[in-house]
Amino acid sequence: MDLARFLTVYIAQGIGFAVFVYLAIKILKRDTKRLNIIFSLFFISAAAGLFINFIYAPLTNPNVVLIMNFFTNFGIVFSVIFLLVFDLIILKSEKIITPKKQLMIIGGYGIAAFCMLFFLFIPGWGVQIDATTNWKPVWSLPFYFYVISIMTIMAFLPTVYYSFKIYNQFEDPLLKKKWKFFIIGMLALYMFSYCIFTSNFLNIDVVRTVMGGIGLILGIVGTNLMYYGVGRQIRKD
Repeated sequence: MDLARFLTVYIAQGIGFAVFVYLAIKILKRDTKRLNIIFSLFFISAAAGLFINFIYAPLTNPNVVLIMNFFTNFGIVFSVIFLLVFDLIILKSEKIITPKKQLMIIGGYGIAAFCMLFFLFIPGWGVQIDATTNWKPVWSLPFYFYVISIMTIMAFLPTVYYSFKIYNQFEDPLLKKKWKFFIIGMLALYMFSYCIFTSNFLNIDVVRTVMGGIGLILGIVGTNLMYYGVGRQIRKD
């Protein structure tokens, strides 16, 4: 493992992992009602993906590394659906967005995200990670396009739409300000994901290093803005 990859995986992503876990615990300590759980699952899913990355980073078995890389990608891609469900509950309440509907939304997106696995069995369509890539994941164009598409169409655009809809419904200036922080933080985290995915597709060492640094900043700033915006407010009724 070269120095750049070590710094990216264990320092930059390690800090992100610690922040995600810390905020998830803080949210759940306030209360374990469904809204808190849904919001915390965003951080937990992303942290799980990063944790798997820590495990396989030093390994050199191509098959093991490829499968574990899939679960890393899945954890990160899957995490964003919880932000959409969180928005829907706030906007329409749990009486309308019932637990059954929540599971349908999460499950539908989860299936779409899990379908990333099938790309690995099509030569030239999945992820290459072996000695020839210096054990760094290199995404093919079809895989990159698929991941970006499902995240953007099924999660990012609906979440942005509903987030701004919620913002426009708030009349209290303080609530609008808090929710604005949430939106900015959410956009920063999406940008972080897109930056990392793009660097995996381009496979340029300088770009990977730069994106890793930018991602660290976006990850820390984004998570803290989201927590400041809503995480401190969701507590016992």
